[in-house]
Order: sequence, then C-alpha cells, then structure tokens
Amino acid sequence: MQDLGIQVLFQGNNFLRLCGGILVSLRIALISMIFSIGFGILFGIIMTSNNKIIRFICRIYLEIVRIMPQLVLLFLVYFGAAKHLGVNLSGEVASIIVFTFWGTAEMGDLVRSALISIPNHQYESGFALGMTKKQVFIHILIPQTIRRLIPSAMNLLTRMIKTTSLVVLIGVVEVVKVGKQIIDANRYTIPSASLWIYGTIFFMYFIICFPFSKLSKVLERKVKD
Repeated sequence: MQDLGIQVLFQGNNFLRLCGGILVSLRIALISMIFSIGFGILFGIIMTSNNKIIRFICRIYLEIVRIMPQLVLLFLVYFGAAKHLGVNLSGEVASIIVFTFWGTAEMGDLVRSALISIPNHQYESGFALGMTKKQVFIHILIPQTIRRLIPSAMNLLTRMIKTTSLVVLIGVVEVVKVGKQIIDANRYTIPSASLWIYGTIFFMYFIICFPFSKLSKVLERKVKD
C-alpha cells in the first residue's frame, strides 16, 4: 500500500508545532506593524516639512529602504550588531527592528501621500471657523488621513506577514523553519513529506492573509464612496 505523506502532519505534535511557528511569524509582523504605524505617522508628518534638507534626508531613508532587500537588512542588523556593536540580539528582536525600519518608511510615505491629498480649501475652512493650526490638524487632517490610510496599512501588514518567511535565515524558529525540521526528520521514512508540509504552510499563510486582503479592498471602496 502506497505510503500517504499526509500522515506526517499528524505524527506526534507536528501540526501543533506548525501552528506555533505561524504564531511566531504573526507576532513579529503585528509588533512590527504597531511600531511602524506610530513611527510612520510621525515620519509622514516630517516628510511634509517645508525644509528642503529635512525632506532630502527623509527621501534618502525612504529610497534606502526601497532599494535594499529586507534579507540584507536582516543580516546587517543581526550579524552587524553582534560584531561591531557587541550587542547580541535574538533573531526575533532583530526581525522586529528590521521590519519596523522598513514599515516606518512605507507607512510614512503613505501618510505623506494622504496628507498632501487633502484639498487646501479644507485647511482654509478650518481657519475661517476660528480654529488654530493645531485644531485643524487634529480635527480635520488626522481623521481624513486615517480614513485614507487604513486600506494601505492592511496591504502593508499582509506583505509583512508574508515577508516573515525570511527570518528563518537568521535562526528564528517560525513556521518555515519548523516545516524544514519536520521534513528533515522524515526525509527517508516519508519522502513526500515536503509536499504536505509546505502545502500546509501555504494554506496557513493564505488563511491569515486573505481576510486582510479582502478587508483592504472593502475599506478602499468605502473610502472612495
């Protein structure tokens, strides 16, 4: 009788280990996203500054993040910090730092785009009502910026969740690493284990990311209405 590779999922606690691995990936993405939103809003506001030097520095940061692959940034932080700064970061902490560095730039650019997309007459209307610059910013600009920002933030979170698969290369035991461990342990007894393990990992990522993707499209339609 042909050996069914699917049995590898139910041997011991293999499936629970995969679930634990995907939770590690999700934790890294969510923590990074929380920091990215906070720093990104501040960065986006700074990017709208009238000071050309500040805008130039912000542009350099943004372009570095866009040009540099996340994997290279992971290696720079994880190995570079240990060698040159004498700081032994765990793989998970290094991942959160890199993802926050990346997410802050992306979120900042989204905030900047949302801020400059608000028509000037809304500023003028606020001032005409006797509002101060701070009140205009808090009561008029921020609510509209957040409304425009949410769909894009959902897309960024989805990208972060998928990109967490790279952290396996700096020793983080997330879902891909757990999957490889299971495959290596069953390489000779269940040759088709890789198909079932990686197929399961695919569905795990899909189950997590698909709702965020659909929510993003729904929110985008509501923003346009």
